[in-house]
Amino acid sequence: MEPLAKKWVSSRLLDAGVLSPFHFGGKVFHELFSSALHTLVPIAQYKSPNSKNEALALADALRATRERDTDSTLHDALYVERLSRLIPTYSLSPSVSDDVVFGTWLTGGVPVSVHSFRRLCSLAGWMSASHLQDVLQKAGFEVQEKVLRDKKTEATREKSQTQEQQKQKRFVLTGRPELERFINEHVIDIIENESRYKVLGIDFPSAIVLHGPPGCGKTFAIERMVDYLGWPSFQIEASSVASPYIHETSKKVAAVFDKAMQNAPSVLVIDEMEAFLSDRQMGSGSSHHRVEEMAEFLRRIPEAIKNHVLIVAMTNRIEMIDSAILRRGRFDHIVKVDMASEEEICSLLKKLISELPHTDDVDVILLAKSFAGRPLSDVTFMVREGARLAARAGMDAIDQSRLLGALKNTSARSGDGSSSRKIGFM
Repeated sequence: MEPLAKKWVSSRLLDAGVLSPFHFGGKVFHELFSSALHTLVPIAQYKSPNSKNEALALADALRATRERDTDSTLHDALYVERLSRLIPTYSLSPSVSDDVVFGTWLTGGVPVSVHSFRRLCSLAGWMSASHLQDVLQKAGFEVQEKVLRDKKTEATREKSQTQEQQKQKRFVLTGRPELERFINEHVIDIIENESRYKVLGIDFPSAIVLHGPPGCGKTFAIERMVDYLGWPSFQIEASSVASPYIHETSKKVAAVFDKAMQNAPSVLVIDEMEAFLSDRQMGSGSSHHRVEEMAEFLRRIPEAIKNHVLIVAMTNRIEMIDSAILRRGRFDHIVKVDMASEEEICSLLKKLISELPHTDDVDVILLAKSFAGRPLSDVTFMVREGARLAARAGMDAIDQSRLLGALKNTSARSGDGSSSRKIGFM
C-alpha cells in the first residue's frame, strides 16, 4: 500500500519508478514485478539454497541492503533477486539479527548464527566449509575459524552436485518417450545451456507444432513442459480471441503476443490453430479479415521468438494449415503425436498406480492391453475411477477388481463419445 511504498523509496531501498501504482477499491496500491527467472518471496518462506551461486545472490542482496538501511530488521523482509535487495515489511514481530536471519536461511530453517561457524558447517552440509566462508564474507560477515581449502576435493564435490542436480531436474513425460526426447533436445537443453548454444548462433528454441488425433496427449505434454519451465504461460484459442467483428480478432491476438513478450521468458500456446491459420485458398480463409488475422500471426511469431517467447501450437487438422505458417522460420518443428502404444500406456499406468496405495494383485500389463489405440485421458480416468470405487467400498488401497470395474465404466461409451448410460424420470 501507499505508506509502505513511500517508506521504501524515501529510505532509498527502492528507486523511484520501480513500483507501479494502480487503483483498486478506492485505494492506491503499488506493484513490484519479477520474471520467472528471478526470486521474489518473503525471506521466511525462501527455501535453503541449492547451489553456491544462489547463496551468493542472497549474500549480495543482504550487503546491498545494509549499505542503504543499517537499522531495519530483515527477518520479515521480501527478497527481490532482480534488484539484489531485501526490503523490510516492518512487522510488529520481535526483531532478529542479520547473522541469525542468514544462518536460518542457509540451514533450511534452523535458527543458528553464522558466527557459530562449525555448527553452521554441519547443518549446511550441502556446501563445503571454504565455499560457506566465501558466502558469509560476501554477505559482510567475518569468519574467525581457519578453513583449509582442498581444491581437488572441492572440484570433485561440485561436479557430483551438478550432475545430481541435472539428473533431478531432467524433464520427464511418462508414457511418451519419443516426445519427451524431442522436448528435452529441442527445448529444455537449449534453455538450460543458453550460453553454449548462443556461441553457435542459437538464441532460443524454435516454434513447434504438435499435431495428431484428439486425446493423443498433446495438451498433457505442453502442460508438463510449462510446469517444468516454471514460466508464465499464455493461450490463444477460438473461445477467447475469436470475434465476429472485423479487425477485433487480430487486435486480441496482438494483445496476447504483447503480454507474452512483456512477461518473457514465457510460453505462448496456440490451441486449435486451424481456427486461425487455415489455408487462405480454402473457403472462407480467403476473406479479407481472415487474411488480416493470418498476417498478424506471420508478423508476430518471429518477433515473439526473438523476445524469448516459446511458441507451441496444437492442431488435429494439420492438412488445413496454411503453408506460409508451416514453413521454416516460423514453425521449424512439425511433430506428429499419435495415439499411445501399449508399451507407453503401460508406462503411464505404472506411474499413476505407483503414486496411490494399491494391492499386489494389480496387473498393469493386462490393463494396458485394453487401452492400446485409445486416448491417454481414458487411462487417467480409469485409475481415478478405480480409486473412487475402492474408496466407496471402504478400502484403503486400489485392487485389480476395482480397476477392472473402472475399465468397464471407461468403456461404456457409444461411438460418438457420449455416455451409453441413461438416467430417466417418470
